[in-house]
Amino acid sequence: MASPLQTNSISSPGFYGLNTQESSVTLSSGFASKAQNCVIDKYGRVGARRGWTTVNSSVNTDLGSGNAVEFLFEVVTGGGTDLLSAGNNKLFVGTTTMTTKTVRNADNSGNATYTITGNNWQGAAMSYGDITDFQPHVYLAQASHPMLVYHELPTSGGAFNAHNSNTYGYQRVGDAATLPTNHTTTTFMPSWVLSAYGRIWCGGISGDTQTVYFSDLLAGTDFQNGSAGYLNLQEVLPNGDPVVAAAAHNGFIIFFGRKNIAIYANPLDTGALTLVEIIYNVGCIARDSVQNIATDVLFLSDSGIRSLQRVIQEKSMPMRDISKNVRDDLMSAVNSETDLTKIKSIYYERDAIYLLTLPTTRFTYCFDTRAPLEDGSMRVTVWDSIDPKCFFVTQDRNLFLGKPGYIGKYFGHSDNGTTYRLQYFTTYFDFEAATKLKLLKKIGWTLIGGTNQSVSVKWDFDYTENYQAVGYRLATSVVYEYGIAEYNIAEYSAGVVLDKFSINAGGQGTVMQVGLEADINGNPLSIQKLDIGIKQGKILI
Repeated sequence: MASPLQTNSISSPGFYGLNTQESSVTLSSGFASKAQNCVIDKYGRVGARRGWTTVNSSVNTDLGSGNAVEFLFEVVTGGGTDLLSAGNNKLFVGTTTMTTKTVRNADNSGNATYTITGNNWQGAAMSYGDITDFQPHVYLAQASHPMLVYHELPTSGGAFNAHNSNTYGYQRVGDAATLPTNHTTTTFMPSWVLSAYGRIWCGGISGDTQTVYFSDLLAGTDFQNGSAGYLNLQEVLPNGDPVVAAAAHNGFIIFFGRKNIAIYANPLDTGALTLVEIIYNVGCIARDSVQNIATDVLFLSDSGIRSLQRVIQEKSMPMRDISKNVRDDLMSAVNSETDLTKIKSIYYERDAIYLLTLPTTRFTYCFDTRAPLEDGSMRVTVWDSIDPKCFFVTQDRNLFLGKPGYIGKYFGHSDNGTTYRLQYFTTYFDFEAATKLKLLKKIGWTLIGGTNQSVSVKWDFDYTENYQAVGYRLATSVVYEYGIAEYNIAEYSAGVVLDKFSINAGGQGTVMQVGLEADINGNPLSIQKLDIGIKQGKILI
C-alpha cells in the first residue's frame, strides 16, 4: 500500500549553479542539471538573463548587416567618450552612428597604406600629457598587423607630437612613435597589448613570441628611450612557449604562455623588474579570456577556466579551477573552436559575472563571481542564444555586445524584440530512498515576475529524458526589475510579485527530475521555490 503524501521543497533551486560533471543522483538539490539562459541573482535565485537591444541607429554600410561587430573599446576623451569598434575588416568610431575611419599617414595628410585582414583587435588605453594637453591614446594590436594608435588632439587645441591636424583617428604606431631598434613600422606587429603601471606592454610578434616590449614611463609611444626596453622570456618559459597575453594584478605583471606563466614584481621600475614565480604546466590558450576581476585574474587554460589568486599570508598564487562543475562540456566546446583568437570574455562588475563566449558552438558561459563554492569553483550557467561576438563595459556601466550589423546593449528581457527560452532542470533525486518506487502526485512552483507568461512544467523518471509536460499561464501583474539604472527603482517596488501554483502530475520511478521552461518575452522571471509531492510505494531491488 502506498504511503501518505510526502512533500519535498527546494528553496532557491539551482543556487549552486549548473553541474554536468558529476553523477546527477549524488548531487545536492542546490545544483541544476540544466540552466540555460539563466543567471543566479544576488538573492541566490535562478532567473532569466537579460536580453539585448541595439545601440547604433542604423547599420553602417561598410559593416553590412550580415557582418558582426567583433571589437569594442571605449576611450575617455577630454569632452566625454568615444566608442571604437571593428568588423568586416574595417574600423569605426561612434555609438549611435558608426563612422568608418581609415588609417592615416605620418602627418595626417592622407591615408596610409594599410590592409586589414581580421577583426581580432585588442585595445589598451593610456593618455598622453596632463590636464592642459590631455591626449587620449588607444593602442590596438592584432597578429600580422602593424600596431595602431588611436588618438585625439589635446583639449587645449595644441598639436599631438608632429601632427597638426584638428581631426583625430587611427595611425600606425611607427608613424607616431619611437619603435624598438630591432623593428620598423611594418615589422612591429604584436598580437597582444596591455596598459599597466604607466606603460604600454606588448608582444607576440611572429618569430619573436617570447619577447615582451614595454614603453617609457608615461610615454606609450616611446619604445626606445628613457626606461623603455624589453624582456626576453626565452630562458623563463620553457620549450619556446609563446607569450599570448598579459595582466596586471596586486603590483605584479603576469605574462601568460600557452603552457606556463611568469610573474614579475616591480613593474613601475623596469630596471628592477624581478621574476618572482613561474607556474609550470598551466597557461592561457585564448588571449581575450584573461580578465582582472579586482580580487583575482581569470583565464582559459587547456583544462578549463582558471583563477590566479594571490594569498597574501603565504606569499604565493595558488591555482583554482573555477569551471570544474562543467569542465568536460566546456572543454569539448573549446576544442571545437578552430580559431582561439575569436574566444572573447568580459567581467561585468555590476552583475558580478564573468562571461566567456565560444563562437562556433554559440555558447556563452556565465560564472557568478560573488562567492566561490566550498570546492573553490564558481556557480555557472550557460546562455545558448545571445551569441555575442565581443564585449565591452562602458564608463556608465553598460555592457555592450558585438552583434551582426549592430552594437548591442545587455538590457531588458528580449533579444532585440525576439523571445529566448529559459530552461531549468533539477538534478535527479530519490527522496533519500533509493530502492523505493515513487508515485508523483503534485509539482508546485513559486515564481517571481513573468507577467501573463506561459511556462511549461516538465518531469521524467529513471534517467529516460522522456519528459511529460503541462503548460501554465502566469498571472498578469506589474513587475519592476532590481537595480536597473534605467528605471531608477528597486526590484518589485510595487510589491513582491509572486505567482504560486501547483499542477497535478503522474508517473512513477525510483528517481525523478523536474524542470521548468519559459519563453522570455519582455519580463523578468525568477524561480523562488519548488515543491514536489509524492507517495512512496514498494521496494524495488
